[in-house]
Amino acid sequence: MAHIKTSDGVQLYYEETGTGYPLIFLHEFGGHYMSWEPQVRYFSRLYRCIAFNARGYPPSDVPEDFNRYSQERARDDIRAVLDGLRIERAHVVGLSMGAFATLHFGLAYPQRALSITVAGGAYGSHPAHYQQFQQDSRANAERIQREGMAKFVASYGIGPQRVQLQNKDPHAFAEYLAQFHEHSGLGAANTLLGVQCRRPSFYDLVEPMKKMTVATLVMIGDEEEPCLEANLLIKRCIPTAGLAVLPRSGHAINLEEPAHFNRLLEDFFHQVETGKWTRRDPRSTIPSIYGPAGRP
Repeated sequence: MAHIKTSDGVQLYYEETGTGYPLIFLHEFGGHYMSWEPQVRYFSRLYRCIAFNARGYPPSDVPEDFNRYSQERARDDIRAVLDGLRIERAHVVGLSMGAFATLHFGLAYPQRALSITVAGGAYGSHPAHYQQFQQDSRANAERIQREGMAKFVASYGIGPQRVQLQNKDPHAFAEYLAQFHEHSGLGAANTLLGVQCRRPSFYDLVEPMKKMTVATLVMIGDEEEPCLEANLLIKRCIPTAGLAVLPRSGHAINLEEPAHFNRLLEDFFHQVETGKWTRRDPRSTIPSIYGPAGRP
């Protein structure tokens, strides 16, 4: 099995296929590298596709100390994969937890990104939800430590933003649950404690996002209610961002609507690669009723 060692000695498992512009996929908390199969099968015909498991997700290493997990480390693990594969620049696509890492990568290492795609991101970022999200993440970690993954997945895995996938594609939903059950309990708990509990809100990144120059595609399902306003914030702040809202869709939009998701990505990549994806025309921008920070 193929692994890449990070600067702090953690082995990250990855799979790659295809040739062309490099394309890196980052999974969500409830997924792993196989969650991107509908995209890898499609894009590997024209791109060099790499999907890797985050630390804490076997067959990647599972550090025992939660302090070895953080948003900064998740960001830098993307760079470690690029360096390990001797890739100078890549399109970087992340969902949910992976979307947070992708945005932070674009902020810290814009010279390494051909583009970034922030899909299904911002959960827990809204000021009305941020403190409760941190508390829930700690409680979920404690529950995993106390009861194990099976009981945790039985409730967490079927939430208000998951039923859309269950209704649209029961087979894909069953695969998602089966993969979720395979996760390391230690890795999941440490990810919650080290990353989810401590990551900054997108609302704390307003000023840095305004300075971003990397081409950015933001995608969200319209039934991912807790995240809608925060995704609008990202679009308003990043001058090179475009926003796509998928109708009647929840959290796992790459699995719910793979054809639509792939078309949006493909068009975005093509515009980036031909120099057509540029900063928004300043004539198109008017002040938001929510102000510069997205707050009324």
